[in-house]
Amino acid sequence: MATAENTARLDRQILVVGAVVVTGMLLAVLDATIVNVAIPTLGDDFQTSISTIQWVMTGYLLAFASVIPLSGWAAERFGAKRVWILALFLFLAGSALAGAAWSIEALISFRVLQGLGAGLIMPVGQTILAQAAGPQRMGRVMSVIGVPILLGPIFGPVIGGAIVDQISWRWIFFVNVPVGLAAIALAWRLLPAVSPRRGRRLDLLGLALLSPGLAIFIYGMSEAGSSGGFGLQVVAEIAAGLGLIAAFVWHAWKRGPTALIDVSLFAQRAYAAAAAANLLLGIALFGALILLPLYYQLVRGESALATGLLLMPQGIGAALAMPIAGKLTDELGARVVVPAGVVVALAGTVVFTQVGAATSYVVLSAALLLIGIGLGATIVPSMAVAYQTVSREAVAQATSTINVIQRIAGSIGTALLAVVLQRQIAENVARADGGIGTLAQLPDAVRAAVAPALADAFGTTFWVACGLVAAALVPAFLLPRLGDRAGRENELAVEETRAA
Repeated sequence: MATAENTARLDRQILVVGAVVVTGMLLAVLDATIVNVAIPTLGDDFQTSISTIQWVMTGYLLAFASVIPLSGWAAERFGAKRVWILALFLFLAGSALAGAAWSIEALISFRVLQGLGAGLIMPVGQTILAQAAGPQRMGRVMSVIGVPILLGPIFGPVIGGAIVDQISWRWIFFVNVPVGLAAIALAWRLLPAVSPRRGRRLDLLGLALLSPGLAIFIYGMSEAGSSGGFGLQVVAEIAAGLGLIAAFVWHAWKRGPTALIDVSLFAQRAYAAAAAANLLLGIALFGALILLPLYYQLVRGESALATGLLLMPQGIGAALAMPIAGKLTDELGARVVVPAGVVVALAGTVVFTQVGAATSYVVLSAALLLIGIGLGATIVPSMAVAYQTVSREAVAQATSTINVIQRIAGSIGTALLAVVLQRQIAENVARADGGIGTLAQLPDAVRAAVAPALADAFGTTFWVACGLVAAALVPAFLLPRLGDRAGRENELAVEETRAA
């Protein structure tokens, strides 16, 4: 009895590893959103168009996504600790160079370097924690990983707004340097070393198919979101990306376990259910995240900094829910926890379907708290199940796969709701021919006049978000019960004991 309790508890070593990993992961996630608020300032400083400046974010995200498929092989081939430190170094070098950028072309190039490091930081960090924890503690450990995933997008704009307003946009990048150096030093000293597995060669054909396919697909979806529709060029980009991804799946199925990503993992029912849950939850919940800041900025006229502060209840809700959800997942199973989290998130989202131009901030904050609780109680347990059902040797590939799925889900959800919102605004607001970008530049008096019609557009779009959240209940009820995976966890525990 005592042994089981000790196995389930997070000991000091796991907490130390978690703190080191979260430090690096938080840097990567924050940097994906922290630059958003500096776009107008960058346009003025470099005297270039917003469409060109947009590549400061797009280049980062495409590099981030394209390197993820490589992470599983690299962690196995060279050891997760070495790859983690290399990823931090790439991110640190990109940050320092981006802060010193002398032209927009240089800045975009250095952001790509940052993105390459960040794309390795996320999955390799998850691999390190999952391998250190074992299946019995996976729910608790995933709640540690959930901190940067869920809180980064919320606090990024707040930090970015404060730095741009008070210091300079260059310090958005320079601030990463001391934190990154500390993360490298801590990783070198405290992360456990895992012996590399040198038998598996890099699947070059798989890499040539999946990485470009993922980048092209995500680029096409982001173009759909920014343009407000699926034109011929956008559809061609999305189709090309999906075609490459489909070709990779066929190639990986033929190649077997030595493929860049082992698609045979999906033959395990629990892993397939967890992957489906991550896909639909990502589309529903992360897609809805685009609507919240836009409502505060376009309808209520709040600044980027004020918007970030108004979104804090969501972060508080997620922070409160994650450790509880992780513990309950280990004790009760994800099939109990995730559906409850979906229902809570749905309740909070329904409130936003009724928003007006003057809805009480107290009511909206309470709804955001519910959405945050729902996020914390769904994403974390659904990720934990994916790792609980695979062997220690398969963790690196399982992590890479889940991260690919999450990137695809986020891009689909963001594009879908952005397109719906753009069309609703076009129907409701006469001055919205230029889309969201035009509305953001309206004088305050004009914006106040169209605010009620804008609020109606957001309310309708939030109904679509509600439908997506409700759809996530389907895979949530397919997740394994605690008893369903008990035998498998015992097998994995024996494997880990032998490996140790």
